[in-house]
Amino acid sequence: MSFSNKQKVFFLDRDGVVNIEKNYLYKIEDFEFIDGVFETLRYLKKLDYKFIIVTNQSGISRGYYSKDDFDRLTSWMLKKFEEHNIKIEAVLLCPHGPDDNCNCRKPKIGMIEQAKELFDIDLKNSWMVGDKGSDIQLAVNSKIGNTIQVMTGHIFDKENSKADYVLESIKSIPDIVLK
Repeated sequence: MSFSNKQKVFFLDRDGVVNIEKNYLYKIEDFEFIDGVFETLRYLKKLDYKFIIVTNQSGISRGYYSKDDFDRLTSWMLKKFEEHNIKIEAVLLCPHGPDDNCNCRKPKIGMIEQAKELFDIDLKNSWMVGDKGSDIQLAVNSKIGNTIQVMTGHIFDKENSKADYVLESIKSIPDIVLK
């Protein structure tokens, strides 16, 4: 699948950005969307952005849940986005643990490389939204042009964030990404 021309993308971390951070989340009944996520993505869709979720899921390699558990939750989540008239182009994951020395665990660029194989992406005019320094470092490492670190997930020192913007949540994105 490819876009008709180079496409601007919002790369989104999942836990702490799309949904409320809960350690090793894999059950549908525990999944809660962050307030404002649907409205924000519909706003960005009108600006011709596409959406790709990039998520580290070390709970799989740690044996806390299976890839099937992850896939089941992902299918449910994508259906909820579709109900809100939002298409997520892809959900890319790293199922490895921190010591597995893979190329896909953020901040390494494997998931962005995979996205580039699937789609013709304009990285310079794309965005990465995450709640951790590793999300922002992924953007730097893969030359994504714009970064946002949100305060709805892991706690971090706002003063030392390397992100272009630090926002309360995904709900604040329309304040900085203007028409």
